[in-house]
Amino acid sequence: MARPQLRDHGSVQPILPAQPRKLYWIERQADLWVIRFDGQDFGPYKSDQEALLFAVDAAKKLHEQGEDTQVLVMDETGDIRAAWTSEQDAYPPRP
Repeated sequence: MARPQLRDHGSVQPILPAQPRKLYWIERQADLWVIRFDGQDFGPYKSDQEALLFAVDAAKKLHEQGEDTQVLVMDETGDIRAAWTSEQDAYPPRP
């Protein structure tokens, strides 16, 4: 069965919507993983963990410039989870 695809990432709201956040979006494409941010794709990465480390690193750097950020992951079943949120989660992220 085909995995659901979310094409309009702009309509996705942060999972913790206390205030607007910049979203880093990790999703699988075939056998690789990509990071989507601000209308661009970055990668590919060999695993979700590799993509997560790069996304969190970028999100942390943007947060240090004054932006609230969040990293979301869409798993193979289409479920979305917050993997890292600025000011709430440890850096570097715990595996």
